[in-house]
This record gives sequence, C-alpha cells and structure tokens, in this order.
Amino acid sequence: MKNGFTLIEILVVVIIFATVGLLSTRAILLSVQGSKKGSSSVTVRENLNYSFSVIERLVRNANKIISCISSPPTITYLDEKDVSTTFTCVTSGSDKYIASGSARLTSSEVVITSCDIVCDLTSVPPSVTIDVTAKDVITLSTKESAQISISSKILLRTY
Repeated sequence: MKNGFTLIEILVVVIIFATVGLLSTRAILLSVQGSKKGSSSVTVRENLNYSFSVIERLVRNANKIISCISSPPTITYLDEKDVSTTFTCVTSGSDKYIASGSARLTSSEVVITSCDIVCDLTSVPPSVTIDVTAKDVITLSTKESAQISISSKILLRTY
C-alpha cells in the first residue's frame, strides 16, 4: 500500500497548474489590452467630436468663406458678426492639433495624424468637407492605440 505520491504524479499536477496559470494570465492580459484600446478610442473620439461640433456650428453660420488653404489645412471665414476667424489643422512638428484662431480644440492627449479641408464655394449652398484622422498620444506606439477617422461635409446656411 502507497502512502505518498510518485514523482510523475507530482510533475503532472505541476504541469496542469502551470498550463492553467499561463492560460488565465494570457486571458487577463488580452482583457487589459482591450480595455486600454477602448479607453484610447473613447478619448480620441470625444476630442474629434468636440472639435467637429465647434467647427460645424461656426462654419455653418458663417457669412462667407474667405479662403481655404490645403497646406497647412486652414479655412478662413467671416462669422455672423463679420469678424474674420480661422480653423487650422496644425500638422507640423511634434504637437499636432486642431485650432480655432489661437485656441486649441483638441487636447494634448490626442495627436492629429492627417487632416484635409476642401471647400466648394461654387455650389449652392457653398460647402466645406473636413477629413481628420487622430491617435491617442499616451498609447501612440503600442497595440492599445486607437486610430479614429472622422469626416464631415458642412453646408453653409448663408450664401
């Protein structure tokens, strides 16, 4: 009659527990990565949605589009009080963001990777199309980084 465990039985149990531990650790790591990517995505989307809501509201109510430049992407317009105002995508240097005049619309947590502003001033009503792609700065070089693209066509109310 045996009172103890053999070396083989102990090794089998250790291998089973090590495999279960490895699989559960991998599942936890994948869950954490997914959570970080979701958080990154929310941060970028909130920043872009805020910027676009400001741009859409002000450009839609503009009296006139003065100029639309592609490099750097800039739109200059007269607001409802006939004051010249601009929106610019700052895409050079390490700090890339969307600005309204001198005010920054996107936070420092987000970097603009591409931006395009196209004006169609010959159509009735005139329109402005804006395409922006951005990433989260904190997770920019990791798997958790989310790249979000957003596009909007704004029709001016006054023409």
